[in-house]
Amino acid sequence: MSNVRVRFAPSPTGFFHIGSARTALFNWLYARHTGGTFVLRIEDTDQARNSEQFLKLIYDSLTWLGMDWDEGPNPDGVGERGAFGPYRQSQRGAVYEKYKQQLLASGRAYEKDGAIWFKLLGERYTIFDDHRKKEVEKVKTAPVLIDDKIRGQVERQEDEDFVIFRSDGNPVFHFVNVVDDIEMKISHVIRGEDHLSNTSKHVRLYEGFGVAAPVFAHIPLILKSPEMGQGKMSKRDKGALIEEYQQRYFLPEALVNYLSLLGWNPGDDREKMPIADIIRLFDLPAVNQSNAKFDGKKLANMNMVYLLEQPADRFVALAKDCFTKQPAGTSVMADETYFRTIMLLAQPKIKSVDELGAYTVYFFTEDFPVDAKVKDKVMAKGEPKVRLAELIAAIPGMDFASDATVEAGIKALAEGKGLGFGDYQAVARLAVTGTNAGPSITAIFRVLGKDKVLARLSRFAATA
Repeated sequence: MSNVRVRFAPSPTGFFHIGSARTALFNWLYARHTGGTFVLRIEDTDQARNSEQFLKLIYDSLTWLGMDWDEGPNPDGVGERGAFGPYRQSQRGAVYEKYKQQLLASGRAYEKDGAIWFKLLGERYTIFDDHRKKEVEKVKTAPVLIDDKIRGQVERQEDEDFVIFRSDGNPVFHFVNVVDDIEMKISHVIRGEDHLSNTSKHVRLYEGFGVAAPVFAHIPLILKSPEMGQGKMSKRDKGALIEEYQQRYFLPEALVNYLSLLGWNPGDDREKMPIADIIRLFDLPAVNQSNAKFDGKKLANMNMVYLLEQPADRFVALAKDCFTKQPAGTSVMADETYFRTIMLLAQPKIKSVDELGAYTVYFFTEDFPVDAKVKDKVMAKGEPKVRLAELIAAIPGMDFASDATVEAGIKALAEGKGLGFGDYQAVARLAVTGTNAGPSITAIFRVLGKDKVLARLSRFAATA
């Protein structure tokens, strides 16, 4: 195992969203690429907003996405693994107190107005700050140079002392972040570009502790797609929450594949890639500086491509799980062979598993909806009522043993009338399914069976 140690440090204060998942993924990929260690650390010092429900969601989401962590709380939340715990900041108060006392003893921290401040080194002077309407003490310091593995060399300036412990005795984010990274021997800090503005404070804190800073790599932000508006994608945006994709039965490997390409380029034009290839190729220099745009349609298409390739047993298992959560799910799955046949007919046609209910409804009930717009369109072209009557008369003599025999029967009927297969297809599909989309009409006829098809055609003809 290499000396690379990376960490993902979420706060359990809200739903797990795309941005957090992508940050976790890039850390996990880098750990797996280098043979290093992926640490999960929980930043749960915000007692007012923390939630055990959101904490469980973090564990569940990472596990669902396949991002196993080497150190941190166990996935069930009971106990932890690793030699550098506790891995929840709420349990690390003694560690923070030790480091605070170290800074106070060395003169790099002092108390003022009940808070503890970190002291910058340099010549001090006072200016009147027009914005804050008061005199402010400034410090002349050398620029902080950050050799970022993605952004390149970044220069920042820190010219004011800053608070590291609030007057209520609680440490601030900057302080605990640096202390935990020191204690947990984090070698690379891979995080969102929005944290770049914090990094100069962190570098000064590392210097204050007499410790070399880790390697920094700030990954690009995820922006909304044009139809979603402007700016950074937030957890309030549609399609932003990982939980949504779980509920819609997206394949986690499709989501991971898509997220890996939000800001990273494997060096070729490939988009669909097995996780082993992504791990092998992933490296920080190939992460883009420019922001990535979230594209829900592209993600849905990626999921569809993965669904098409699923082995029959796994696809049917996903379908069963989906139908189990629907009101009529148990009755729909009563005939396992029939259910399996229909699901595999639908597999090449759907974009996500949650579409299966609406897509296959007419296979399981006679009370299926009829699309009014489709009906108007179909019934306005040619002589659909005549074609229906011809089908009804011919079907008793047709062979429904296979798609091929059904097709042969309809073609024979069409040729006898000097017509084509397509002259019967649209009205037949409308009559037996209520729509104009779905598997082939020959497969639908075969699966429904001669009696049911004949009954539906006759019923539709009587009301059309």
